[in-house]
Amino acid sequence: MRSIWKGAISFGLVTIPVKLYSATEQKDVAFHQVHREDGGRIRYRRVCTIDGEEVSYADIAKGYELATGEMVVLTDEDFADLPLSTSRRIDVLQFAPAEQIDPIYFAKSYFLEPDAQGAKPYVLLRNALESSGQVAVVKVALRQRESLATLRVRDGIFVLETMLWPDEIRTPEFAFLEEDIEVRAQELQMAESLISTMEGDFDPTEYHDSYREALQQVIEAKIAGKEVVAAPEGAEEAGPAVDLMAALRASVEAAKKEREGAKPAKTPAKAPAKKKTRKSA
Repeated sequence: MRSIWKGAISFGLVTIPVKLYSATEQKDVAFHQVHREDGGRIRYRRVCTIDGEEVSYADIAKGYELATGEMVVLTDEDFADLPLSTSRRIDVLQFAPAEQIDPIYFAKSYFLEPDAQGAKPYVLLRNALESSGQVAVVKVALRQRESLATLRVRDGIFVLETMLWPDEIRTPEFAFLEEDIEVRAQELQMAESLISTMEGDFDPTEYHDSYREALQQVIEAKIAGKEVVAAPEGAEEAGPAVDLMAALRASVEAAKKEREGAKPAKTPAKAPAKKKTRKSA
């Protein structure tokens, strides 16, 4: 991995120099837009809509469009005066229980590696934070954007998770929330039974991206010049259940059969042989 940022964790009077790495990566298959007839790459030019001339990167500025359609052009000098921290610090603001932070706030995850001279204070803070059972709430400036974030420990490494600001979380305004929808006790009990039947320890390695795997097979077949065979059609999607109770009951039974099928079959014990009795003469 290659670090994308260098800075320091600022914890009271303690400074811990660190390097930042992206903790995740998208595994999407990358495509280019090409000319269907000859496979040539499609290129786009930066053209001004007013004079029709191609514009170089050096002459491109950021514009904010008003409701009237007018454009306010901002220069580098305008951005230079903004109060965005350039100190490359991860400032610890407070510590809080992890369960108090709704996961909807999390945006992106990063790994933090200590520089050689920062290894000891890094391990010290890591061990203290891990034993506390809390996360550190921090503020950091990355990619010309200031963000709240959390620091937590995962596999002996600090994970920095940038967060959205409260005004970036939408309010779910849906009509059904205002409706008085009645759920019968039997239906609730059956739904809870279904949840109980499907309980299990989460193992992410049990799941995979079947679409990406199929797409990769199509590409490999194209490369090898093979005939591309369409994937078999899956089962038809069921519509909304008419009888909710019957659908729940059937789901519980199906989940039980699936779980029992995953268990190794037990060999039935043999019945003891009957003793033969000798007839008297």
